[in-house]
Amino acid sequence: MAALEIRSDIAAAVSLVLVAPDAQVRAGDELIILESMKMEVPVTAPGPARVSELLVSVGQPVKEGQLLLRLDVG
Repeated sequence: MAALEIRSDIAAAVSLVLVAPDAQVRAGDELIILESMKMEVPVTAPGPARVSELLVSVGQPVKEGQLLLRLDVG
């Protein structure tokens, strides 16, 4: 399987984590909700995959480009 790294597009705080390691996800599934300037920004799965590693938790601040989770695809 190939690993895919999902990174934050913005500096924000993790508002909600919707998946756990080993969860199966499909294209468009929401994985994490980030909050920045009172706006919620969903982080979605690009395609079918399995969550291999979750690297953030609720309330944690993240920087732009920070690694949020890894997915196994293929």
